[in-house]
Amino acid sequence: MTFVVTDNCIKCKYTDCVAVCPVDAFFEGPNFLAIDPNICIDCALCVPECPADAIVQDTELADDQSEYLALNAQLSSQWPVITELKAPPDDADEWNGVANKRPLLEE
Repeated sequence: MTFVVTDNCIKCKYTDCVAVCPVDAFFEGPNFLAIDPNICIDCALCVPECPADAIVQDTELADDQSEYLALNAQLSSQWPVITELKAPPDDADEWNGVANKRPLLEE
């Protein structure tokens, strides 16, 4: 099993989750974070740290979020690892909770 970053991370990209990951499973894109399912150890430490509630276990993915399992695997193989807390985008709070942000994802 693995944890998955979902739609609400897009354009929020809070990195609180990154700071607690014991295995450096997060990868950073322009406006989204991804978890490498081959690295994730299913510890769940990242879940309560995400201010956007954008991280869920793969077995708990809603049907409308199911594409994010494959998307996390794909993007984590393309993007650099992120291991330290960074400031979120200036408008992150405005994007938190906005639905259907998938078309805004910058790969």
